[in-house]
Amino acid sequence: MTKAAAKKTTGTRGKLRIGDDWNAITIIALSQSNPLKAVAEFVENSIDAGATRIDIIRGKEKGDAYLKIKDNGRGIPRDDQGVPNFKYVATHICDSIKRQLKANGTKGMQGEFGIGLLSFWTVGEALSMLSPAADGKTYEMQMAKGDQGYSINQRRTLFEEQGTELTIKPLLSGLRQFSGEKIQWYLASELRDRIRQSGVDITVRDRTSRKEFKVEPRKYDGRLLHLPVIDDLYLELYLSEPKASNEVGLYRSGTRVLPTITDLERFAHTPWTSNYLQGIVDASRLNLTPGTRLGVIHDEQLQHLADALKPIEERLLQEIEAQQAAEDEQASQQILKTLTKAFREALITLPAEEYDWFDLKRQSTIRKPEPGALNSDQPSADELGGNHNNGTGQDEGEVLSGAPVDDDDGEHPDSGEEKQQALFDYIGPLASVRISPASSVVKVEESRTFRAISRDKRRKQIDREVLYQWRILEGDGALDNLESEIATFTAGEEPGLVKLGITATEGDLMFEAEALVTVTSTLIEGGGKSSNSESKQQGLPAYSFRRAAGELWRSEFDVDRNLVIINSGHRDFVYASKTKALKLRYICRLYSKELVIKNFPGARPDELLERMIEISLYTEENLR
Repeated sequence: MTKAAAKKTTGTRGKLRIGDDWNAITIIALSQSNPLKAVAEFVENSIDAGATRIDIIRGKEKGDAYLKIKDNGRGIPRDDQGVPNFKYVATHICDSIKRQLKANGTKGMQGEFGIGLLSFWTVGEALSMLSPAADGKTYEMQMAKGDQGYSINQRRTLFEEQGTELTIKPLLSGLRQFSGEKIQWYLASELRDRIRQSGVDITVRDRTSRKEFKVEPRKYDGRLLHLPVIDDLYLELYLSEPKASNEVGLYRSGTRVLPTITDLERFAHTPWTSNYLQGIVDASRLNLTPGTRLGVIHDEQLQHLADALKPIEERLLQEIEAQQAAEDEQASQQILKTLTKAFREALITLPAEEYDWFDLKRQSTIRKPEPGALNSDQPSADELGGNHNNGTGQDEGEVLSGAPVDDDDGEHPDSGEEKQQALFDYIGPLASVRISPASSVVKVEESRTFRAISRDKRRKQIDREVLYQWRILEGDGALDNLESEIATFTAGEEPGLVKLGITATEGDLMFEAEALVTVTSTLIEGGGKSSNSESKQQGLPAYSFRRAAGELWRSEFDVDRNLVIINSGHRDFVYASKTKALKLRYICRLYSKELVIKNFPGARPDELLERMIEISLYTEENLR
């Protein structure tokens, strides 16, 4: 190449042109990756044409599956002779009539690229479209996948047709799961606001499965959040229980662009990823990717959306934190209730003279002060170690009221129930029996009493006469009152393990139970009932949290406040908080530790550990 030619080439300017028109059309036609999205675009065309009713029919004809979409809209725009201008549709790909109408001020339309009709290539082999002319005659355009040609013919009809009828037949073999129900669910989300705003009636008839579905705009669960109004932006967000299926869709003018806004990297953070939110973010100024309309162009309009949502994100984080705090408080109440039931069953089994409940004061309930009104009788957050969040959404100043129990073998009615038996709340037949205590320690040659507890299927204690038979199954010792509810056991002269048995009989019903007695030469001193006569209630105290990361203590009992303080910053608490079951078991063991320390003051460390294992064994058995 000469220098003159090279200079001429470098100075040349021109315009890009398509080298192979048909290849470009093929790429455009196959750019739609989701056939359901193609159906949604056909339905949008009907909505844009002013249709008030759309019927989607899926069926089979001569062995071939087909999909038909009929509407009562205005039909294909007509030419100067009043005939549907199919020729313009077929020869002006990427030159949308809707874009021209939008430029002239027409609102409420979707589609601006002029390629929606070609997406039938991802659904079926051939397309047929019927539309009426101004004189009532019907015209049909036919197109085939992979064929550059098209045909337009007048169609003879018995009656004058209205609107447009689009048929795709046969459907591609890979669309066997293209069911009417899936079409319904997809359109309910994809065109949610377009359906709601236009009031169009959409029905899906699946003749293959003989089912009919009405497309209703998707409804969301949870509490609707009232958020600030932002120009060109519509927000409809709901705060609900956290679950993986919760998503916030990104829409433009009522049509879904992305199933979840977190598909965009700049929104892949809380609160959008928290699983607490569902709903829609509708930004009318977004620019869509032309080929699939399943993405957004990362331009200044997307940046405008991100900037507009920043203050909204702060508000959403506050709402989520409040929801988490409420959930944690409810979960803590349930944990305390579960622990009370488990300890009640454990203390029935364990020796009553060795284990006792915590003493609850009359005003053991500590509540969080109202903002700006700190009661001197209530501890402040600073008194409890600072107003730190415990990692679960509950500040340590927020505590739960204690859970008292009756001192009748640990039995008591659940909170809110009447103590007096209801008229029809009768006690059923015998269903179980157990010995209280089921595990005990007796000094050699000394005695202690055991009681049989009989219950019905609802675990209500039976107070009518039941026949009992006590016996020693293994070991040495003696039993008195073998046929009564309460029997006395006298230990032998040698230490050992004694197994007691009982049989309870009521009519034809018979149940058995066993108890273990450890006969020893020495006893641990210090256990037993509290001598505090001023205490009117017994049970489990409330618990609260104090975040003390790096410190080794796990819990401590604050006698003055009737509180078990749990170190929420301890590595064991952080690990246990991974699951509800593990957290419940961990808190149960902390209560067991505090109860052992309370019942056995001054005992040696090895003796405390033995008691800790004992009470944990019987308590965790009843954790449900």
